[in-house]
Amino acid sequence: MGFYIRKSLGVGPFRFNLSKSGIGLSTGIKGFRVGTGPRGNYVHMGRGGLYFRQTLPSSSSPETRRAPSGVPEAQASSIEFNEIESGSVSQMIDSSSSALLEEINFKAKTPLIWPWVLRVSILLLIVLATSSSPVWIYWLLVPLCAGGVVWAVHADKSRKTLFLFYDLEPHIEQAFQNLHNTFDALRGCSRMWHIESRGNITTTYDWKVNAGASSVVKRKAISPHAGSPPYFQSNISIPVLPAGRQRLYFLPDRILVWDTTGVGAVGFDQLDLNAGEQRFIEDGGVPSDTRVVDKTWRYVKKKGGPDRRFNDNKEIPIVIYEAIMLTSKSGLQELFQALRTGIGSTLTSAVKQMAAAISQRGEPQTEEGYIKCPCNNCDVFIEFPAHGVGQTTACPHCGIETMLFKPGRAVD
Repeated sequence: MGFYIRKSLGVGPFRFNLSKSGIGLSTGIKGFRVGTGPRGNYVHMGRGGLYFRQTLPSSSSPETRRAPSGVPEAQASSIEFNEIESGSVSQMIDSSSSALLEEINFKAKTPLIWPWVLRVSILLLIVLATSSSPVWIYWLLVPLCAGGVVWAVHADKSRKTLFLFYDLEPHIEQAFQNLHNTFDALRGCSRMWHIESRGNITTTYDWKVNAGASSVVKRKAISPHAGSPPYFQSNISIPVLPAGRQRLYFLPDRILVWDTTGVGAVGFDQLDLNAGEQRFIEDGGVPSDTRVVDKTWRYVKKKGGPDRRFNDNKEIPIVIYEAIMLTSKSGLQELFQALRTGIGSTLTSAVKQMAAAISQRGEPQTEEGYIKCPCNNCDVFIEFPAHGVGQTTACPHCGIETMLFKPGRAVD
């Protein structure tokens, strides 16, 4: 049993309590007192053997909550992300693409006239409405304005659309079909991403709070598909690979790099494609067909394993993905990630087959590479590879058979 000595001194309505812990002060009436002391503020009340005492929160300073001992405090991340993007498309020009790219860029920069026609039509109708014009004028001008807009849209399409015709040799057609099959396999992947930037982890803190990863990436889900660039018509289906602000169009003889600032081209023989498996810590959703090989945790200890000081330390799967890097000496640099492993090797093989098929063309192209000639029926110009001179094909514009020829050369 412990004993203690307590001494009280009364001064008027105040009472000073002296103890080993310090000095306390209280005031009040019999049965109700309010005081403060070394252990904080309190209220004490009661009589006849029944008493109540409640400690009051201190108003002098807010309560300071400390993290459990050893739990690291949040720090600013030191990860620096480096953009993975291609250079200017103006530098992506091979020897056989200069004429084609010049034509594409010229048409792309040709201004549209239909927005101006629409604005003028709306302005004209507003002026008529404010001038209390007769009703018959509206019946006359509204069809004219609508017809003018339709005409302008059709004129823009004719002025800006590029028609590109291909008559493929059998070995090139076979290689191009194999490329299409590869893109079908890419579309068959549950998920595919374009890697926009990557940052290496250099500090222990970033390593511990990023599941023990050596680097982190910023990526965007993409969907490979078949399509054509704006104002572009052809007699073939074109595989398309989205890459951020750019799109890669795989034609039978080159790859068009379509950017918001212009269009570039890379030959199949100029494309370097590297692919391989990589371990990836997937903190997003994991499809059922994902190849999971290991696991980690959101927060890890320096020696490995989960850091159990964190209550929200969830388990994260480690999966195997396919990394596909496309580069060229002219500045192309795009990194992709696919869920299906081995698809990168298939794409590499298809690209090499295209390069080999193009190099084995039976008839070499002229210096210009491409020729434009008007259709014999609708006079719309058709652009085609030079080796197609003398062949007959259906015009992509009017659909009627026409002879392909080089202007200035007699056609039998």
